[in-house]
Amino acid sequence: MLNLIKHDAVTEIQMTRPPVNALNLDLLRSLQQALAEAVGDGTRGVVLSGTQGMFSAGVDVPELLTRDRSGVHEFWREFFVTCAALAHLPIPVVAAITGHSPAGGAVLSLFCDYRVMAQGPYRIGLNEVQVGLIAPDCIQMALRRVVGAYRAERLLVSGALIDSEQALAFGFVDELTSVDEVSTRALHWLSETLALPAHAMLGTRRIARADLMTAFADVDALPIDTFVDATFHPQTQATLQALVERLKNKAK
Repeated sequence: MLNLIKHDAVTEIQMTRPPVNALNLDLLRSLQQALAEAVGDGTRGVVLSGTQGMFSAGVDVPELLTRDRSGVHEFWREFFVTCAALAHLPIPVVAAITGHSPAGGAVLSLFCDYRVMAQGPYRIGLNEVQVGLIAPDCIQMALRRVVGAYRAERLLVSGALIDSEQALAFGFVDELTSVDEVSTRALHWLSETLALPAHAMLGTRRIARADLMTAFADVDALPIDTFVDATFHPQTQATLQALVERLKNKAK
């Protein structure tokens, strides 16, 4: 479910879990392992990418609905551990958003240093409210530091999914390019960044990302139980079940 591609001193971690790179426990843990191994191998930068037309569809809802409370808690904890791994990564990481990126996919991109998105009919956003979930403050903070407090509030409260042009205008992403050039442009940004004096770049980066690192310093201190409670709220369960039925009908 991952394709690891070496580009000299950069490792590209490409999500390849068919059909839509939905996040389940296996994919989340694979991402954590790949990030740790990249750092351990001396990689100087990471590109996190998806497949053409789809970065990640977010949480694997059908699988999530099969889990009991402890299983749902386990999933959300691993999701936040993955966010923490990106937040604490000691080297620059770029999100190569190769297509649609709703919910969990958008969240992962917020923990990257830079976001390149495919131009076209692709959407990105934190649509948790639309499926009955409450975005916790640690996730809201990650969006606020990228788009600003007022814009984050509007996007979060409505659960809006915005197109790539809006995402660029709002500052949600840093750059747009053709869908087949997303990883190339991500690598270009990394190469320019890695050409800077390393001690100065990495030291400044560490200071700039201190708020993100502090927020995810202790995953078990995050409001995971509150998120689990929201997952089992009757309205949320009904909304998620209806979403799964729509997906089943679409697949027929």
